[in-house]
Amino acid sequence: MHTETRFLADAMLGRLARWLRALGFDTTYDPAVHDPELVALAAAEGRVLLTRDRHLVDHLRPERAVLVTDDDPLVQLRQVVAACALRPPARLFSRCLVCNSQLRDATPDEAATLVPEASRGLPGPVRRCPGCGRVYWHGSHARRMRETLADALPGWI
Repeated sequence: MHTETRFLADAMLGRLARWLRALGFDTTYDPAVHDPELVALAAAEGRVLLTRDRHLVDHLRPERAVLVTDDDPLVQLRQVVAACALRPPARLFSRCLVCNSQLRDATPDEAATLVPEASRGLPGPVRRCPGCGRVYWHGSHARRMRETLADALPGWI
């Protein structure tokens, strides 16, 4: 498997879904979807089902699944990377952490009006989510996330 691997995370794995999105992996997450629907949706969309629910794996038998065994989202991330033989992404922060949409470059007007004044001079692109409208830039939060990912996945970042 590789960076084109797509995921569907169950209700217990919202934080893992956000970390996978930060790495650029297409990761669907909707805590309202019930187990049989999760299995059907993962199969229909060609996604790897990520779950903490052993019963779901044993009884509903999804085509492709990773049974996540740890409580810590970064340990979970390492488990998924190993289980799916994922490779480092070409770039980080290409997907919306909230809704999973592919980010686009913000227009100069969007960057000038939506980024806080104190952050407007920071280097790096300003990106905007076409799905939910969130704006992303390389501020201290992105730097901390990058450092956390570098610690969790040595050699990746």
